[in-house]
Amino acid sequence: MPADAQENHRCMLAGEPYYANTPELSAVRQRCKLAIKRFNACEDSTRRRQVELWRDIVQDTRPLPPLLSDPEADAAQFSTTDPFVEAPVCMDYGTQVHIAGGTFINANSTWIDTCHIYVGERVLFAPNVSCYSGTHPLDPAVRDGLAGPEMGGEIHIEDDCWIGGNAIILPGVTIGRGSTVGAGSVVTRNVPPFHVVAGNPARIIRKMETTMDQSATTTMDPASETSE
Repeated sequence: MPADAQENHRCMLAGEPYYANTPELSAVRQRCKLAIKRFNACEDSTRRRQVELWRDIVQDTRPLPPLLSDPEADAAQFSTTDPFVEAPVCMDYGTQVHIAGGTFINANSTWIDTCHIYVGERVLFAPNVSCYSGTHPLDPAVRDGLAGPEMGGEIHIEDDCWIGGNAIILPGVTIGRGSTVGAGSVVTRNVPPFHVVAGNPARIIRKMETTMDQSATTTMDPASETSE
């Protein structure tokens, strides 16, 4: 186990080998577990309450706008500032998940947020989508069950993407703006903008035709270059 908790956390975020089962990281996961339990139990709550509980999971400290007397008008205040997330969700830390406003996440999403996971605006997730930014050594002697190190890679899903049901996004992957991932796909490599991919592993099916301005920049944090 590492002696320096701060350095271990830095290694985790950087995708370098780190140890997950330290007291410090275990405490962060426990905080997230309790926050998710509250969120998953709030299906009949107002949009404001759902946003409040979601922000608690991801530790978004922005102040909520003033409460409006009209429930529909009050809910509309969050239409572009926060994602629409259907319960239940499953997540490790919460603090590495960044989902832009106007994005829809359907039920049973899983987020292994060892490293940062960025999801842009107007993205659609079908049910049962999983984003795995963490991984383990292949050598079982190094992996050593729960005692060995783990590592990972950031995931970037740019604006206007559609991720089909039961798709799995693996560590280090960037899905370019406007692209579609077919249901049941396992995405192991970067996807260029405005392409359709499907399969296990996911492969390019075709480049899509669109009237969308393809020169516009994404609103999310800059992602790494995409390639076939």
